[in-house]
Amino acid sequence: MDVRTYIEENRDGFLSALKEWLAIPSISADPEHHDDVRGSARWLADHLTATGFPTVEVWETPGLPAVFAEWPAADPDAPTVLVYGHHDVQPVDPVEAWDTDPFTPTERGTSLFARGASDDKGQVLFHALGVRAALAASGADAPPVTLKFLVEGEEESGSVHFADLMRANRDRLACDVVVISDTTMWAADTPSMCVGMRGVTDVEISLYGPDRDLHSGSFGGAVPNPLQAMSGLLAALHDDDDRVAVPGFYDGVVEADAEERELIARLPFDEREWLATAASTATWGEKGYSTLERVWLRPTAEINGMWGGHTGAGGKTIVPRSAHAKISFRLVPGQEPLEIQARVRAFVEARVPAGLRAELEFGGGVRACASDLSSTALKAARAAMERAFGVPVLFTREGGSGPEADIADILRAPLVFVAVGLDEDRIHAPNEKVEVPLLLKGAESVAYLWEELGGGV
Repeated sequence: MDVRTYIEENRDGFLSALKEWLAIPSISADPEHHDDVRGSARWLADHLTATGFPTVEVWETPGLPAVFAEWPAADPDAPTVLVYGHHDVQPVDPVEAWDTDPFTPTERGTSLFARGASDDKGQVLFHALGVRAALAASGADAPPVTLKFLVEGEEESGSVHFADLMRANRDRLACDVVVISDTTMWAADTPSMCVGMRGVTDVEISLYGPDRDLHSGSFGGAVPNPLQAMSGLLAALHDDDDRVAVPGFYDGVVEADAEERELIARLPFDEREWLATAASTATWGEKGYSTLERVWLRPTAEINGMWGGHTGAGGKTIVPRSAHAKISFRLVPGQEPLEIQARVRAFVEARVPAGLRAELEFGGGVRACASDLSSTALKAARAAMERAFGVPVLFTREGGSGPEADIADILRAPLVFVAVGLDEDRIHAPNEKVEVPLLLKGAESVAYLWEELGGGV
């Protein structure tokens, strides 16, 4: 029996299991559902045991549990592949915006609606189907690579304990490549692989002047105004080419190569449709780059909010005592969050007039990650997806951020993204769904991937 036939014949069983898992409201951000997250971990552990994994464990953390599984290859010299995903889900508010109960999985046409259907339970579970399909096709008792699964339970609430969990279990998680199935493709008829995600850091800036608001007639124009200084500081964030003007901001930035830019240019991108989605009438950004390149390949500085002084009804002629702003910085490979924070601090302090005091409060930082387009593992994943879909597979990136850089750093292994979600799956929103035919293509892709990687990475 070949891989595709096995998957088609086992479609109903796969969907039945997925619906059972989706019915568990494993919302990690809500303490009232923490027992459900634990129940979700137990469900997955039982399912992976039934799939055939000889080692399956629920790993506790100070917060919510992850699931670890391992299935050694028959050949001890075969590569080791770690599959990463998460079994927790987003809250469902506003529940009245759902057409069906978010935890009563409902099929309509080719779509399966439920919270977690795409992000990430559906995309985790197709790996279990894929390994069974690979074994059925080969007639072997063990996969051609050593498979390890690590499925966390806190991704939707910040992966608070995940890095420590990986460090504590680094030896057991050792692998040659990490496969991520927690992203999207370009479109159902345009399969693609994510090859990078941006990082992020953020800061809240406060400028303090006089100890109290001052009468602008008596003091205006004679003492420094915190709001005026803040306005000048924020205006100085970008130069005339709309590049970030913080000195040293681009030091070390790894530029995308010509192949990746060419593949991005081949995507069927409709800028008018994109602008409609963005509810905007014009694009903006760093000169010399397309819209998709700005979102995926380039670092940014975004002013998220600013406030200070009088904002109520009517006029109030004052020199305000303080001004505040929040700024986030999306980062690309080659940029370190702590280094960017130091450069932003120097940028701000150099622009604070005498008589004003600056306070900066930085949030955490997430590093960017990117796959090596020339790596054997990425080429194998692309070949596997092309076998499943029957068309060329293009490359995309994600403009957002996640724990993937921590995974690569701690486990010291390259990342490969094999995912079949779609932007229209409405992840994190009411009426989340997944396309069932794409989940089956995902299972087929990874079944081929284990075979492709079995030759070595």
